[in-house]
Amino acid sequence: MTDTTTAPGADGGDALVTAFNAVGADYLFCSSGSEWAPVWESLARRHRDGLPCPRYLDLTHETVAVGMATGYGLVSRRPQGVLLHAAPGLLQGSMAVHGALLAGVPMVVSSSESTTYGDGPGQDPGGQWYRNLSIVGGPHGVATPFTKWSTEAASVHTLPTMVTRAAELAWRAPAGPAYLNVPLEILLEDWDGREAKPLVPPGSTHSSPEEVDPVAQLLREARNPVVVTETAGREAGGFEALVAFAEAWNIPVVEPDSAVCGNFPRTHPLHAGSDIGPWMDEADLILLVNCRAPFYPPSRRPSKAQVVVIDEVPQRPHVVYQVLFADAYLEGNVANTLRQLAKRAKDLDEAAVAVRRTAQDERHAAERAAVADAETRAGAGARQRTEGVDPVLVAATLRELLDGADAIVVDETITHSRVVKRHLRTAEPDSYFYVQGGLGQGIAVALGVKLASGERPVVLTIGDGAFTYNPVVPSYDASKTYELPLLIVVFNNRVYKSMNLNHRRFYPDGAAAETGEWLGTDLHRLPRLARFAEPFGMHTETVDTSQALGPALERALKAVAEGTTAVVDVLVTR
Repeated sequence: MTDTTTAPGADGGDALVTAFNAVGADYLFCSSGSEWAPVWESLARRHRDGLPCPRYLDLTHETVAVGMATGYGLVSRRPQGVLLHAAPGLLQGSMAVHGALLAGVPMVVSSSESTTYGDGPGQDPGGQWYRNLSIVGGPHGVATPFTKWSTEAASVHTLPTMVTRAAELAWRAPAGPAYLNVPLEILLEDWDGREAKPLVPPGSTHSSPEEVDPVAQLLREARNPVVVTETAGREAGGFEALVAFAEAWNIPVVEPDSAVCGNFPRTHPLHAGSDIGPWMDEADLILLVNCRAPFYPPSRRPSKAQVVVIDEVPQRPHVVYQVLFADAYLEGNVANTLRQLAKRAKDLDEAAVAVRRTAQDERHAAERAAVADAETRAGAGARQRTEGVDPVLVAATLRELLDGADAIVVDETITHSRVVKRHLRTAEPDSYFYVQGGLGQGIAVALGVKLASGERPVVLTIGDGAFTYNPVVPSYDASKTYELPLLIVVFNNRVYKSMNLNHRRFYPDGAAAETGEWLGTDLHRLPRLARFAEPFGMHTETVDTSQALGPALERALKAVAEGTTAVVDVLVTR
């Protein structure tokens, strides 16, 4: 902390803005609340005087603010600032904050409360705090279960360094959101100008050679090893390091359905699909690379494989129940650990390597054939069908149209998520993200990804059920206001399919099966979903036939390239 001369009228709002500037936040994602007037005044003063400050985004829903910070953080991997309103705004945004925790995205979330209720000296905070907004224990108590760290800034003099501490904790593994309650009285208090020190990136941790060498020996001795990963690609350099490691040792890589980002090229011959099941009895060595919960049910232990966990923080504190069956841990930086192991790929049993490579070539060829066959059948069905589009055809058509475009896909489908991953076949780092936590964040996360990605096209694939959970109007407002064009493709089957499937699974011979009364799932009553974009002047398409699909997506992509969000509502067959 350094002593500086304070500007006339400087208060806690200035302290907060300078702190976010010091920690390197590019943006303040704000869903407005009455406590933020000191911050708005500080920003107005800085804009007037040409002083540095984060760019401020005025957003009209808490999920949009947090979701955009999540999307931005997925690409930038640096903590941003999020400003919400009191405890109610925090509660409204809590699902998205929890999603950021699951996605491993660093951010500093702040909201406020009153501590004097008008009985203290200074400006009156307003009676709304006394009657409606305050919450027992303060909002930092509310935030504890869904954040990495949560506390209150109790003094304007410690506020800047509290922001620094929150950002430092948020950035370190496992990265995630930190929460800071900043009472309104603190924001209005005079500030002496002592600023926070600029944030320094985390140092790297490394597994020692004494730890890495025994694992390298296990790899040499293994006849049928496999890598399973959920989030290797989330780490800086992790995608590339995993490719180099797998190629050096000739080891197949499985991305289970729980994978939350692209970790390995789906076009690569060593990509072994999404099903860990066949390996449970066959593998003699399983490498869990950033894989929080690979086995389901958790008691399903591999029959003979040793398990090595490669993860900077394998025992994630926010995971309630986690079973890894680990025989060894390498807990340094994942990309560095993988690079160390790749360098040790020497003195291999070439005969054993050839056997497993041949087996993997056969698996990969079978998967390519299965994908091609599924797309052929989808095309053949299209010629016989008068209404509806096979979801396989939607994903395959998107893949063809996005080829060579360096696009990023954000996915918030449920029943179609496997189809999307399998047929889009993304192959580059930061080219695929799956929205974490509860449904309703996808548009906002995609907007944040677009904000961080510049000219790269961003596509959101989303189900009709997930779409209706999203704060659509505030999301479209943000897209238009901040010139963030997306292609939104709705897989519309007019039903909460996953809920319906569970009802059928739990009660196959129940009353609903007998009478056809499936409650809680029917979405036929909704209007066609592209229409909600029309008041914003966005490009809209409603597709009910396979013949209309390709031309509609081409027009939509052209509109996006010209700077307009496009929404394509596709009636799918299942």
